[in-house]
Amino acid sequence: MTQNRTTLESEMILALMARAVGAMVLAFIMIGGVATAASIEAEEVAQSMRAIWDRPEAPLVVGPVAIEGNYALAGWTQQARGGRALLMLRDGKWEVHVCGGDGLKDIEALKMAGMSESAARRLIEAASMAEAKLPKETREKFASFGQNVLVNGEHAPH
Repeated sequence: MTQNRTTLESEMILALMARAVGAMVLAFIMIGGVATAASIEAEEVAQSMRAIWDRPEAPLVVGPVAIEGNYALAGWTQQARGGRALLMLRDGKWEVHVCGGDGLKDIEALKMAGMSESAARRLIEAASMAEAKLPKETREKFASFGQNVLVNGEHAPH
């Protein structure tokens, strides 16, 4: 009887382990799917910006891109210049709404652009975490743009 009980306990432990491994695999698949969707959206943001400002003699480098709902905050550099752009998703297309520097990491500025305070906080936090991984020189270029400029579908010069 002791051996049957030990066998039964071992089988139960194996079954629980199999379920746990299955749950972990499913979680990784789901997380990977979210990451893939986010990276696709980030590339769409970058493409929208490059379509406006990229030039053969001065390529526009976009990134990192943080996305919160229908808003994206993207850092960019172009030769010695840099900044950030706040984009909005309209009719399935990312459009530049505001260009700026550190001012685009201000909750009040994002609220004025139409974001809720909680969404603005999440976007700033995501952008700050992503930017923290970049070299100091790149972050300084993002800050160098100066005051926020309302673009709202129009194309501000860089």
